[in-house]
Amino acid sequence: MSYDIKFSPPHITEEDIKAVDEALRSGWITTGPKTKLFEKEIAKFCGTSRAAALNSATAALELTLRLLGIGPGDEVITSAYTYSASCSVICHVGATPVLVDTSPGSFEMDYEKMSDAINSRTKAIIPVDIGGIMCDYSKVFEIVKKKKSLFKPNGNLQEALGRVAVIADAAHSFGAKRNEIRSGNAADFTCFSFHAIKNLTTAEGGAVTWRNLESMNNDEIYKSYMLLSLHGQNKDALAKAQLGAWEYDIIWPGYKCNMTDIMAALGLSQLERYESILERRKEIVLMYDKGLRGPSFWKANHLSNVGISSCHLYMVRLLGKSEDERNRCITQMARAGIATNVHYKPLPLLTAYRNLGFKINDFPQAYAMYQNEISLPLHTQLKDEEVKYIIKTIKKYV
Repeated sequence: MSYDIKFSPPHITEEDIKAVDEALRSGWITTGPKTKLFEKEIAKFCGTSRAAALNSATAALELTLRLLGIGPGDEVITSAYTYSASCSVICHVGATPVLVDTSPGSFEMDYEKMSDAINSRTKAIIPVDIGGIMCDYSKVFEIVKKKKSLFKPNGNLQEALGRVAVIADAAHSFGAKRNEIRSGNAADFTCFSFHAIKNLTTAEGGAVTWRNLESMNNDEIYKSYMLLSLHGQNKDALAKAQLGAWEYDIIWPGYKCNMTDIMAALGLSQLERYESILERRKEIVLMYDKGLRGPSFWKANHLSNVGISSCHLYMVRLLGKSEDERNRCITQMARAGIATNVHYKPLPLLTAYRNLGFKINDFPQAYAMYQNEISLPLHTQLKDEEVKYIIKTIKKYV
């Protein structure tokens, strides 16, 4: 029997198609009632007061930095082991990125090194929930609170926080929990992705949630996101469409990164069955965990005594193998009809960040994690027999 196992195809059902068709036929396809409903459902799911839907997690991260007034002269800390978006947004606002190595044998930032990197110019930290596994936000908050004396606020929101802001890059972790706290409610601000390959997709798309902040009004924060995401216009298309309400103002020359009702319709449909999506992904992770026991494999821990991840990526390290041997395994798996991937090349390996002066030799733990990492297919269309075949095949080549 031959196989053609995709890495992470979107799972679109007839219900999803009907939902998008309904939006198309409604005559309202840009930001409108479905987007506003999707925001309410995201906030409800995450346990927050509000959520703002946008066109990507990247937009959510960048607009959050801008909302906080972070820019030239400021520093923002993030992980060396992540996708470019976690760091590129820091560059977009004119701030200086500060990369931190991972802890030995971990995809998470080394919290001690993160603490050492905080100084009077530090305005935010962007921890990354790689694979859907939430970072230790209680530890992050413990550190930023200890460093409060170094913090120099600039603007009302920074003053309200009174410390370095914690902005979760939760592109992978929608639905995850740690210490009974759901992703979306663990950091000051949490930025989600609903890209085509994510657990829940709107084709492209993202959202940001935030915790209640003393002396800051949630409605005002929401309005600020809307201004930032729609040219600084004080009315969206839905508000302008009301009888006699055409007139508007541009408060600030903002950006264009709003979500549309077509995207939101797909997201709402997927959200209705999202718990079952998470459950199936968990079942597949358990199959992998059982099948890949032994000294040849190191697996990211999705199901621990402190929490459960969203099971977005199944990340395996081929212990004792070199980068070349890992790459040969990827080729052999492809020949066997199995698409795999690597998550991620540490940022200092990429031209853009080398040009900023980062050197991979300064991040030995991140490189050690990367050089023999391989990501196996993980999606709800995988059949049990396909998971067993993947396990059998990778064990054959390792």
